[in-house]
Amino acid sequence: MGHGADLQRRRRAGDPLVTGRYGYIGLGNMGAPMARRLLDRPGGLTVLDTRPEAVTPFVEAGAKATSSPAELAAECDIVSVTVLDDTQVRDVVTGPDGVLSSARPGTVVAVHSTISDTTAVELAEICASRGIDLVDAPVSGGAPGAKNGTLAVMVGASDDAFGRIEEPFGSFASLVVHAGPVGSGTRMKLARNLLHFIAFTAATEAQRLAEAAGLDITELGKVVRHTDAITGGAGAIMWRDSTSPLTPEDSWFPIFSHVRALGEKDLALALDLGGRLGIDLPLGARALTDLGPGLGVGIGEVAQTRSRKEPA
Repeated sequence: MGHGADLQRRRRAGDPLVTGRYGYIGLGNMGAPMARRLLDRPGGLTVLDTRPEAVTPFVEAGAKATSSPAELAAECDIVSVTVLDDTQVRDVVTGPDGVLSSARPGTVVAVHSTISDTTAVELAEICASRGIDLVDAPVSGGAPGAKNGTLAVMVGASDDAFGRIEEPFGSFASLVVHAGPVGSGTRMKLARNLLHFIAFTAATEAQRLAEAAGLDITELGKVVRHTDAITGGAGAIMWRDSTSPLTPEDSWFPIFSHVRALGEKDLALALDLGGRLGIDLPLGARALTDLGPGLGVGIGEVAQTRSRKEPA
């Protein structure tokens, strides 16, 4: 039986982890729009936040408010947690008035906060001793994705726990990925955000070059956003299932060799422009030497030629 058919069967059977009450702790910039999309789920929604003004709109929409994680967990079958950091997650889960003090065996606790993967594993082990599944389920897509229900959720969980949360997570996400066992969701989020913030740093370097060249960097931003929406940005090269070097027989070899050739040419031209303008471009220089090897096709002719010309 396929997973979708299984979910339908479990709904008809009244499985509490599919049709039961949902609890949401943390109604901030991300938590509030995610929780809002759970208001119409079978079984109802219970919410908790330290700020009354965050809770009021949910109560007015039909949710129930509680005063502590323990009170919330006592009546919920799935509990989502979106708080600030590891310390707050620990307090919500294992604190004196935390989820573990009242949650029933079989409850699933999903941590959407980006925390340390070791914290997720440690808390999952503590929860497992009480018959509770803690899964790490960080999200990507920001507040707009949460509002529109188009987030990506990266889940670290057992197969059974993932099967129980995949469908309800679809209320606020259009992509739910089972990254592996507990801790894997956080590791995937950290890898994703590594790319995100390195790309931001590269964007600042590109802006410095454009500004020094007398260009309007707001117009450059328009071009970047426009073309990334067409090409997919950095994700456009992320199709391989391994980072090992490619053999010439591999179908990706000619494709990435072409990418390398274009990239090295344009990077070299940008570095030459930066040199004439007196603008240091350390990420650009690193990219020139690392692009080909990173793609699995080795350093290209342009990068080799440039490295031979540079003083030792």
